[in-house]
Amino acid sequence: MNLERVSNEDKLNLCRKYYLGGFALLPFLWLVNVVWFFQEAFMKPEFNEQVLIKKYVKFSALGLLLWVAVLTTWITIYQTFRPQWGAIGDYISFTVPLGIP
Repeated sequence: MNLERVSNEDKLNLCRKYYLGGFALLPFLWLVNVVWFFQEAFMKPEFNEQVLIKKYVKFSALGLLLWVAVLTTWITIYQTFRPQWGAIGDYISFTVPLGIP
C-alpha cells in the first residue's frame, strides 16, 4: 500500500483499525501496523495526527512482542511436558510422524 497518496487523517484511521484489530486475536495486524506506519510515525516531518500514530505503533509493537512471548512460552511448556501428560497431550498435538523407528 502506498501511504503517500493517503491523507493524514485516513492514515490515522487505518492505523487505529489495525491496532484495535490486533485485540481480536489477530496479532498479525499489529505486525502490519508496525511495518506500515513506522516511517510515518518516526521518520516523517511532524504533522497533527503523528502523535496518535506513534502511540498506536508503539502499542502495536508491545502487543506483538507480548503475544510472541506468550506463544513461545506455551510452545516450550507444551513440548517439554507432553510426554508426562500422556494421552491428553497426544490428543491435542499436531506432530507428524516421520516413519523412522
